[in-house]
Amino acid sequence: MCENNKYIRFDWAAKRILCDKANFAVFEGLITVLLGEKITISQILESEGNQETADDKFNRVDIKAVNSKGEIIIVEIQLTRQLYYLQRILYGVSKAITEHISLGEKYDKVRKVYSINILYFDLGKGSDYLYHGKTSFVGVHTGDRLQVNEKEETEIKMRAPEEVFPEYFLIRVNEFNSVATTPLEEWIDYLKNNTIREDTVTPGLREARKKLLYMSMNDKERRAYDAHIDDIMVQNDVLDTAKLEGRAEGRAEGRAEGRAEGRAEGLAKGVEHEKRSIVKMMLADGESLGKMAKYTQLTVEQVKAMVESVKHGAK
Repeated sequence: MCENNKYIRFDWAAKRILCDKANFAVFEGLITVLLGEKITISQILESEGNQETADDKFNRVDIKAVNSKGEIIIVEIQLTRQLYYLQRILYGVSKAITEHISLGEKYDKVRKVYSINILYFDLGKGSDYLYHGKTSFVGVHTGDRLQVNEKEETEIKMRAPEEVFPEYFLIRVNEFNSVATTPLEEWIDYLKNNTIREDTVTPGLREARKKLLYMSMNDKERRAYDAHIDDIMVQNDVLDTAKLEGRAEGRAEGRAEGRAEGRAEGLAKGVEHEKRSIVKMMLADGESLGKMAKYTQLTVEQVKAMVESVKHGAK
């Protein structure tokens, strides 16, 4: 791609450019394409993604939007690898629901929530780049889907649980390897490759072509952006190297034991070796305890103990 047509990575733009109300159209376009209806953003939610600290490079951004029915939509932009990502999605959705109903209000005030997760890391196994999940109740013996009575104004109507319960979208960016021919594919292509067709008419991408050009940033912004890209490359290299080393050591110890219990113990030790390798490399790079804890999914106290062990050469 020509340098003059180079576009900013979406995770960077989401935190530092698109949170400006004047740029909401980019976010709105993505959600509109994904859900198939016009979406309007109402506000940026408070989350760790709004922080501006030394350790915020890979955190998420949450936004709140509404559709024509007044349904709440929570969009989460996530880059950091996490072992318990599904649990974090569930927590985020639950928090969104409870934050938008006041104590003492009737349950009819509970709004539907969509959790849209853009994943720049591998999440388990799967060959598709887009996964969609929702809740329905199916008869164990009959296989029919349950519908329930609800009062809507003065009328009693039947509603399916999936009309009320949250829906989840997982966009696995790294799994997209197709030629973009649809609006959704154009969006995924941009999320992965930072490319936007010059003749695009896809909602959000038309605005992105004007607002997210790399060359439109000043020198300070470009230096910060380039440093961000370097951080991502280093992070991926550190985590991938540690994972390979940890798994190799775990398998070796499991084979040495020669029994099921030994293999299980060896795998557990492999995970410990992986975390230790991450701490060791990040310590050498002068990273903070907080960032080490985030990458290893350990507590700060556990990281402190591991750092001391590394410093003293304990095996």
